[in-house]
Amino acid sequence: MPNERPEKPPALKLEAVQRHFRTNKRLVTALDGISAEVEEGTVTGLIGPDGAGKTTLMRLIAGLLRLDGGSIQALGLDVSADPLGVQGKLGYMPQRFGLYEDLSVRENLDLYADLQGVAPAIRPARYAELLHMTGLGPFTQRMAGRLSGGMKQKLGLACTLLHPPELLLLDEPTVGVDPVSRRELWQIIEHLMQTTSLTVLFSTAYLDEAERCDAVLLLHEGRLLGSGKPGEFTKEIEGRSYLASSQLSRRRLQARLSSTPGVIDAIIQGSHVRVITASTTTSDPAGWIEEAPDLRLTPTPPRFEDSFVARLHEQAQETGSSVTAMPPPLKSANDGDDNVISVSRLSRRFGDFVAVNDISFSVNRGQIFGLLGANGAGKSTTFRMLCGLLPPSSGSLQVAGYDLRKAAAAARGRIGYMAQKFSLYGDLSVHRNLRFFSSAYRLKGARQQDRIDWAIQEFDLKPILNDTSKDLPLGFKQRLALACALMHEPDILFLDEPTSGVDPLARREFWRRINGLAESGVTVLVTTHFMEEAEYCDQLVIMAQGRILATGAPENIKRIARTPETPDPTMEDAFIAVIETPAEADVT
Repeated sequence: MPNERPEKPPALKLEAVQRHFRTNKRLVTALDGISAEVEEGTVTGLIGPDGAGKTTLMRLIAGLLRLDGGSIQALGLDVSADPLGVQGKLGYMPQRFGLYEDLSVRENLDLYADLQGVAPAIRPARYAELLHMTGLGPFTQRMAGRLSGGMKQKLGLACTLLHPPELLLLDEPTVGVDPVSRRELWQIIEHLMQTTSLTVLFSTAYLDEAERCDAVLLLHEGRLLGSGKPGEFTKEIEGRSYLASSQLSRRRLQARLSSTPGVIDAIIQGSHVRVITASTTTSDPAGWIEEAPDLRLTPTPPRFEDSFVARLHEQAQETGSSVTAMPPPLKSANDGDDNVISVSRLSRRFGDFVAVNDISFSVNRGQIFGLLGANGAGKSTTFRMLCGLLPPSSGSLQVAGYDLRKAAAAARGRIGYMAQKFSLYGDLSVHRNLRFFSSAYRLKGARQQDRIDWAIQEFDLKPILNDTSKDLPLGFKQRLALACALMHEPDILFLDEPTSGVDPLARREFWRRINGLAESGVTVLVTTHFMEEAEYCDQLVIMAQGRILATGAPENIKRIARTPETPDPTMEDAFIAVIETPAEADVT
């Protein structure tokens, strides 16, 4: 028809994209035939866990890697034929944006303006616009190294936008930042979309962020599981999502439902267990679990994460992978006083800076205790003091019956620790790591071999025993790290951002195991930026600027955010409400 407007070409077109890497004489396929399009003027989410291929795809689009097969058209240009032309039109913010920490905010902007060829005459207006948009205007003289994690991300974004791009690639800009900083970054992106004709490709492992996007590309293990609008994915599982309740505790109910035929997902959500079934036709739930004849299922709207997990579950069944509940540990914690961690008026100063300011809380045996806070809140410093790795400036701190001021080494013998980043010996094999850490915990002879055998069987490590640890997939690295932390059967387990970047199925496997540990009497203290993981905790502390703002059970803390407009707030809603409420709240 003559009046019909021609269809706009896509801002980005991928055709059968292939990329391989060679690791230890093995050929690893990072991207396996990816074909997709990104519409101009939209925010498209590149969704998937670490190892899915997100970063590799972004670097290919930016012309920083060469294709092994297929083609990429970006803004009408062939990336392979004209990488410099594409780079002149796009902005790329990698995961670890290269800020110069010994330079101020203004000096970083000057440096990147020089690198991007921004004319001096237009810099003042551009700086003013970006500093206002990111909220960094009052901090132009502050050294980048003294910014919080969220502020560093915003400065990195400002540096990326100095030369206005037509296509913006953001590689996990919200990873490792707190919910308040995540919300602020999204507000910046939404402002950009309203005021420019920008196209954004936004990669993330946070599945709730998919629902903010106009479209999503779903990656897993280098393959495209699906593409389309977020709502199209959730429609696929309508009528299959429920909230389950019973007289059983949340942990036991979740464990039983996870192994119930016809249930493909069961996670703790508030005082209920969120259940996804394999089909819309379900039998009477009263007969599902012998211990819970009062089991009730209440329909609830599906979420994007539900559909992603359903797809991963289907793929696991097709490939023969097992997705089963993990057995509880073999050992219960020692009997004794219920209170195993006691913190009273604890403070830590670094010169004139007060990182932790007069905090108090206690943790009972068998509890899962969450330590949450904005970036720079002091939770990592608190964590290090609790582990006996950093002495307090004042206050008292008792762990497993030991005063950490006097007997830190003895207390550490009762503690297991799993760091945020993979902290085992990457150049050693899986088996050698198990042997080394069992020796470090003073296990010898038959006892040492028994625990190594336990770890191999319990964590299904036999197929990878001789693999070099640094080359393991992230999910197996996590298994190995947890196995090493539990080698000496600790009474208390410290977990620092334990599931950052792993896929939803591995995260669920991990928490089933942690729930089993807690049921056996092991005390667990965890820090996390995944607010849905806070739901697994019995008690929470939320910190900001070194102080405790709220303490209590997750459901009680969520009441702070309950309003007529938000009658059923999420944990993220509650976190933001607490951070924005200056008064301390004890909602136990």
